[in-house]
Amino acid sequence: MSERPAFLPPAPGLTLLGEDSLAPAPAPAPAGRGFLHQAALGWEVVTSGLRELWAHKTRSFLTLTLLMLGVFALVVMTSVLDGIMDKIGTGFSGMSWDGTLVMAPKSPETSEQQKRFAMSPGLRYEDVPRLTAPYDKVLAFMPRAAKQVSVRVAGGTERSMVTGNVPEYLPTMNRKIASGRGLTEDDQKRRSAVAVLGASLASKFMGGADPVGKDIMVDGMPFRVVGVLAPLMIFNDDTWMDANGMLVPLEAYMDRLDPTHKLSQVGVKLKAKRDMKDVTAMIIGRAKQAHHGIEDIEVVDLDAEAARSWQNFLQQMHGWTVVLLSLAGTVLLVGGVGVLSVMLISFSDRRYEIGLRKALGATDQEIFVQFLLEAAVLAAVGALAGTLAGAGLCKALSANFPYGLVVNPFGLITAWLVALALSLVFGMYPAFRAMRLSPMEAMR
Repeated sequence: MSERPAFLPPAPGLTLLGEDSLAPAPAPAPAGRGFLHQAALGWEVVTSGLRELWAHKTRSFLTLTLLMLGVFALVVMTSVLDGIMDKIGTGFSGMSWDGTLVMAPKSPETSEQQKRFAMSPGLRYEDVPRLTAPYDKVLAFMPRAAKQVSVRVAGGTERSMVTGNVPEYLPTMNRKIASGRGLTEDDQKRRSAVAVLGASLASKFMGGADPVGKDIMVDGMPFRVVGVLAPLMIFNDDTWMDANGMLVPLEAYMDRLDPTHKLSQVGVKLKAKRDMKDVTAMIIGRAKQAHHGIEDIEVVDLDAEAARSWQNFLQQMHGWTVVLLSLAGTVLLVGGVGVLSVMLISFSDRRYEIGLRKALGATDQEIFVQFLLEAAVLAAVGALAGTLAGAGLCKALSANFPYGLVVNPFGLITAWLVALALSLVFGMYPAFRAMRLSPMEAMR
């Protein structure tokens, strides 16, 4: 009987199972298998999530609608607020109130002032030569008078505002001409009965037709329309009157429409804002000389008024932003609750699948990630629908804003982050339940 051979190490690729048996050793895992495995798992999760959405259309539609509305509201709200800021800012800059003073009649506050003011002729057309004498720190003087009149055109008779003004007013205050021309020095010298209509008034009277060259009757006096102003943003009484009324030469206004020769105000455009105090003192001094030493006028700094109006506007915009953000956030929060309910129902319907996957080797972490990714897919689909709808509405409204209406990237990114964060937070509980489920319990 031959002797038992001495122990030899197993050949490469074999492993010792027992005393007399050899088996192949497991092959080493190929490089990159972990990444491919995770990628395949991710693709499976996305496709299964989409299948779940399609399999339960009504439930998915309601949840996606809430998420879509939340994202839609954030995208549109932030974009429209940007557009409003651009539009109002353009309107403020277009008023040319910087470095502008207005001298207007002062209302008496006491009986003593009332008696003193009665001794003054008030602000009148006859004061214009003294008040508007050249001054090295003033760019332009703009005396102005206004009243309501009866205007008759071919379509009927309307009540409207007519303003007597000087030619410098339109270019100095940035009033653009849409058709025809503005008032000229020749109109002023000749005291011509010509008128420039505001855009709103021209549209109301002429119904879209060009009124330039046509005659209108103003308190029974014929005036020839020579121009139409471009549309204005309404911020104060002056812009409202310019848009809804007509401008005529100040001399023609005094001759034909107002025998009392009362002025409504005198605008003063400064060359530099630093001269505000000097010019104010000069205006008050000239007015007192013209009114027998009585100070019955007041000077208003339109630049300061514009700054206060802008701050009030910003405060209002802040309030609206808080309200709209709260509404959009509430809708997104309700959408997150919808994601929670959908994932809980999905967990209940797929208990057997979860148990089978675990029995085949799926880890708790893989099940947990699978449920979170499905919740994220649900949120991403809703956010995508909301983004497309919001972008479409912004494009439709773009023509109403001076620089168009572009989707605000901050609002878009915020909407997506909030939607995804809420889906992950509300998907956490169903994912934990699925992770903790044992295969035996799930497959009973």
